[in-house]
Amino acid sequence: MAVSAGAVGAAASAVEAAAADAYVRIVAALIRVTGDWALAEDCAQEALTLALQRWPADGVPANPGGWLMTVARNRAIDTLRRASVERRKLDELAVLTRTATQPAGHVDAAGEMADGMVGEVVDDRLRLIFTCCHPALAMEARVALTLRTICAVPTADIARAFLVSESTMTRRLTRAKTRIADAGIPYRVPSGRALTERLPGVLAVLYLLFTRGYTAGGEPAFAAEAIRLARLLEQLMPDRQEVSALLALFLLQHSRHDARRDADGDLLPLDQQDRSRWDHAAITEALGILATIRQDGPYALQARIAACHATAPSAAATDWQAIASCYDKLARIQPTPVVELNRAVAHGYAHGPAAGLALLARARTGGRLDGYPLAVAAEADLTARQGDHDRAAALFRQAAALARSEPERRALLHRADDLSRQG
Repeated sequence: MAVSAGAVGAAASAVEAAAADAYVRIVAALIRVTGDWALAEDCAQEALTLALQRWPADGVPANPGGWLMTVARNRAIDTLRRASVERRKLDELAVLTRTATQPAGHVDAAGEMADGMVGEVVDDRLRLIFTCCHPALAMEARVALTLRTICAVPTADIARAFLVSESTMTRRLTRAKTRIADAGIPYRVPSGRALTERLPGVLAVLYLLFTRGYTAGGEPAFAAEAIRLARLLEQLMPDRQEVSALLALFLLQHSRHDARRDADGDLLPLDQQDRSRWDHAAITEALGILATIRQDGPYALQARIAACHATAPSAAATDWQAIASCYDKLARIQPTPVVELNRAVAHGYAHGPAAGLALLARARTGGRLDGYPLAVAAEADLTARQGDHDRAAALFRQAAALARSEPERRALLHRADDLSRQG
């Protein structure tokens, strides 16, 4: 029977939507039961492929996620039977569909809440996140494994972001999974003090993932994936305020995405962006999250800084005093060179360029920011605000020579040219 192009398109859209909701649940549940990462991923991918083949003719099932889980589970059972594994795993897989595909808060036909089932699903997804972000793995391995296993980003796309070949990235992912097995890294969510110690590492992976997507030469889809994972973590860990703060920070930063480039694709500084093009729904959501946060953790402070920019009706109306105050607090709990650099810029706008340059000089003590283009660009901006346009233009060109992406380099050269014309 011939299938119309419309049916094919509708099925493809349904598969994409179902995968976004169910993929991580399926992979996480299969890993928990089988302990085999490759098997879990292969079975989940086979289920998606079969859906693309069958749904155009058969129609989209009433429970797409449940259909995918059933297919993936059956594939896993067939594979394990051929391998003659122990009966326990097969028994667990036999009941996996009903214990891993219902949404949180599902009420069965008898009106009973499936609390144990929902808790298991939540644990599976959290287990997978914490395992991918285990400190025994190198940071790059954590990010790559998170992208591949939790976000289902193709290996070729991850390789491109890391500037390596697909075969090299495949080997790195394989080594990371082998490391998890060989080191006996437990597939579980830590509790108590261990959770408090491990959670910052998980959030750091998401922060790096977002940064890789948000920077001038980054992969935009990575920022969206970081936001999606932050939403998932907030849903699963609603009592952890730094998780909520990280989500708010991502939303505020990403709200400017569509306004960050001009018609030619060149980067625009914050003061030149069309604020009407910002995502004000995302800003409103982030501000609502921030209103519930009472702690001053590193992500909460960064989110408050971003909120100052997001709520200012114009660049001139930005509350730089509040931003400088937040950076003062952030520098006390996270005294990194980049935080000190941003603090210098904030004070330069709140208290004058001389104050900013003094703090910048202190931040560069010991060569901590040598070769960092944004440090040179910050000095250029503060110098321009002091009125020395010639020196500022030379500094912007120096920063451009250090830039790590072509869009960033062009933006810095534009600043230099503008100052040179002003004389």
